[in-house]
Amino acid sequence: MAGVAGSFRYNGQRIAYVDYGEGDRVLVLVHGLLMNRHMYDQLAPEMVARGLRVVTVDLLGHGASDKPHDMRAYGMTTFADQLAALIDHLELDRPVVGGTSLGANVALEMACRHPRAARGLFIEMPVLDNALVAAGLIFLPILISLRVGKPVLRGVAALTNRVPRSNFLLDILLDWTRRPPEASEAVLQGILFGRTAPPREERELIGLPALVIGHPADPLHPFSDSDMLVSEMPAARILNAESIFEWRVNPGRLDGELAEFVAEVYAPAPAANGAGALT
Repeated sequence: MAGVAGSFRYNGQRIAYVDYGEGDRVLVLVHGLLMNRHMYDQLAPEMVARGLRVVTVDLLGHGASDKPHDMRAYGMTTFADQLAALIDHLELDRPVVGGTSLGANVALEMACRHPRAARGLFIEMPVLDNALVAAGLIFLPILISLRVGKPVLRGVAALTNRVPRSNFLLDILLDWTRRPPEASEAVLQGILFGRTAPPREERELIGLPALVIGHPADPLHPFSDSDMLVSEMPAARILNAESIFEWRVNPGRLDGELAEFVAEVYAPAPAANGAGALT
């Protein structure tokens, strides 16, 4: 199912999105770091088939959105503000918001900075306190290679951008190499040298219902971070994935859990003290 592409301006920069389906129950999905909205090319139509409207966004520096080469344009708080601006632009009535890895952290940040923008959170693979060492070990070498290897990486991007989109998993990997290295360097600098997630004392104040999905054997997104987050947020619950690949290879169970969660969030609140009952 093809969605309707759109864009809006945020602080003079163009931010792109795709809008799937229709209706009042809305799910907004945010991609991972240095990825783009295409990582939800399978999930979005599946959620539409289950009765939801889905919006996928390319944050600034990603996908079809503008990609300034200035690290000051990037950071978790500005990404959260972009997400809130998207909700305002589309005039959405407090959708369920979430995403994977970077997208999960952005959703948490938005819940802190714009607490009335969403009615529920979908958090897959958050990167929190227990992931700091792994994040440094993984992303600092990438940042160095982006700094010293720009000519080679520009050539790689030129080649991989010629490869047509075809296989879902392959395209997720290729999207890392399709990016201009200058933009990737600026994004990583902005994130690594800024605030990466709300601190514990702010996470504890997030009262929105949240579905947190954790994975085993993933040092960048350790299950301990997901478990810790659920213990901090009063209305959060944990869902264990079999592996980081389950949702990409065998998505049926997790698709169903997400659709059920969104339905629960949008369900009418029970009347208090019997209000509305016939007398």
